[in-house]
Amino acid sequence: MPAPGPSDYRLAPALSARIVGVLLVFLALVLFAATALVAVLHLSPDLLVLLAVLGLVAVLGTGYVLTRRVSIVRFDDSGYRVRWIHGQTVSAAAWTDVEDAATSSPGGVPIVELTLTDGRTTMISVAALAADREDFVRDLQAHLQHGQGLRPL
Repeated sequence: MPAPGPSDYRLAPALSARIVGVLLVFLALVLFAATALVAVLHLSPDLLVLLAVLGLVAVLGTGYVLTRRVSIVRFDDSGYRVRWIHGQTVSAAAWTDVEDAATSSPGGVPIVELTLTDGRTTMISVAALAADREDFVRDLQAHLQHGQGLRPL
């Protein structure tokens, strides 16, 4: 059986939208404070326009990076790496260190829990990923089986 290629999973669009929304609210607060400063200190209103344009470029750039560039979960031949997901205890490990993989839904949130041979765990919230739950689990199983040298029956 050929080795599965590297797999990258990105942040779910709903979570990306929440982050961008928070950044937009922050930008609005900064612009409000800057407007007050411009009025009190009799500064040029062009500073507000510059600040607004730079802020929007930063927010849109962050949105682009979150949805297109940043990999939250990565599987490759040697192991896995998880970033930015709350609840993880181990951020990276080799496939040979994984003792058990299980799925559950505590509080209605689907997760995959990888238990390592030393007892530590990695919990991956599948709802936080821009991927179908079943496809993610199948890909994880394929990488885990190949990484541990197992062949399908």
